[in-house]
Amino acid sequence: MPTILKTKDVHLTYGKKEALHGINLDFDDNSITALIGPSGCGKSTFLRCLNRMNDLIPNTEVTGSFQFHNQDIYAPTTNLVTLRKQIGMVFQQPNPFPFSVYENVTYGLRLAGHTDRKFLDEQVERSLKQAAVWDEVKDDLNKNAMSFSGGQQQRICIARLLAVQPDIILLDEPTSALDPISSAQIETTLMALKKEYCIIIVTHNLQQASRIADRTAFMLNGNLIEYDLTSKMFTKPAKQDTSDYLNGKFG
Repeated sequence: MPTILKTKDVHLTYGKKEALHGINLDFDDNSITALIGPSGCGKSTFLRCLNRMNDLIPNTEVTGSFQFHNQDIYAPTTNLVTLRKQIGMVFQQPNPFPFSVYENVTYGLRLAGHTDRKFLDEQVERSLKQAAVWDEVKDDLNKNAMSFSGGQQQRICIARLLAVQPDIILLDEPTSALDPISSAQIETTLMALKKEYCIIIVTHNLQQASRIADRTAFMLNGNLIEYDLTSKMFTKPAKQDTSDYLNGKFG
């Protein structure tokens, strides 16, 4: 599988406090990578570096190399709107906009200047099907997206992201606010989506990582401790810290 994103020697500081200490991680297309580790280990901070969401936090400095399609994400010429379209993000709490399902999914397309109704209709259906929520909402496309269940809202948010056809999907604990059935539906959706996308997910749920991730990165105190095939890491971790974390000795 081709590598779509390469990061090298990533450091991040908030004011005088360094939160990431030289992270090196590469991500392959058509795969799911899980970032795991205890709270405060830097996994969500690192994830937000990948589409420059940390730019929104005052006194934050990011250094290192971020090569996406052989382009530098942090180059002064980088268009952030374009970047966040190519590397989209789904958050912990479902956050649909307070209008219809149809308007949610077409939001990014309209921002990009698309107005043709037939094209928008086709993209709404495609995106909602990809997000495995079409059958549940197809008769209610004009209904407020916030009136659906949490799991449906999260899949509508995934559809909103898919509508603009990103290359990479970032997910920051996308199932932590959901019930087990909704979580399982999201996992099934992600497993199908990896055929077409690079997916990077932060999760506290070790069982989730073991079920869906091709590769797993274990982080601790702002350091990358181990990065390997999930099947190998969960059965024969190379580092003692990894073994202790996976066995519930801390975290």
